[in-house]
Amino acid sequence: MRVTPPVLALFLAILTSPAFASGPAASVNAGPFDAHFPQRSPWASVQQTIGTTVISINYHRPAMRGRPIWGSLVPYHQVWRAGANESTTIRFSDDVKIQDQEVKAGTYSLFMIPRPDIWTVILNKRAKQWGAYEYDPRLDALRFDVRPRANANTNWLTYVLDPNSESTAYVQLFWEKVKVSFLVEVDVEAITTARMKKLFAQRPRDWKVYCEAAEYGLQKTVPLRQAFDWVNQSLTLKVNPTNLAVKARLHFEAGQRLEAMALMEKALHLAQTQKAPAAVTGPLETDLATWKQEN
Repeated sequence: MRVTPPVLALFLAILTSPAFASGPAASVNAGPFDAHFPQRSPWASVQQTIGTTVISINYHRPAMRGRPIWGSLVPYHQVWRAGANESTTIRFSDDVKIQDQEVKAGTYSLFMIPRPDIWTVILNKRAKQWGAYEYDPRLDALRFDVRPRANANTNWLTYVLDPNSESTAYVQLFWEKVKVSFLVEVDVEAITTARMKKLFAQRPRDWKVYCEAAEYGLQKTVPLRQAFDWVNQSLTLKVNPTNLAVKARLHFEAGQRLEAMALMEKALHLAQTQKAPAAVTGPLETDLATWKQEN
């Protein structure tokens, strides 16, 4: 049996004491590279892109360790840090909507008030704070209620960002036998349109910008006529296998299969002439072969 030296045992006792581990004096916003010693509730992060909007959550993950959680370790009817150590944070790289309410781009503390039948979720404008000790409701950006759901037992507190569509994702919390979730909505089309206009103004001679915009048109979120205009602008700046292939796919999407195959053959021939790698020629060969089989 290994015996811990008395000095080390005392040092570990100090480190794991409530005053040291959970008081306001502890390191705020300790990430994976800020912790000097192993933490009982290790730092974690989850991130998801919706369109071009990045949603990220940083938190510390407590474990059950045989303890009752809801209404005990985490009291009911009190503001909870939605994790351990410093407050959990949620960041949006663009404006989003939650519960039909607009939330500006930025980083927020994520708090919750658990109850047996209904929870209150809070986004607070003060992102850097320890736990909920300095929580100020006057700085709330958003409050809304959700219903907790029964779920399979989860030992470690876990956050999941689960895409629900091309423009929405669920923020989900799992711990013990409870699941709590809410939907985040992103106006992908408006954000993308604004970004395109900015890029066109900043880089008017960049064929890649117009090519990428045209490829976005393949998602049917913009009229094909507009996508053709963009790819033609790209081709006036520089002809290459990439923008030729994008125009070929636009022709195919428009039902113009003969034009699509002829242009894809041209793109493939140019790529082979330039000795492009298989990563470039492979998708062109696949599309062309598929179109010929369907024709």
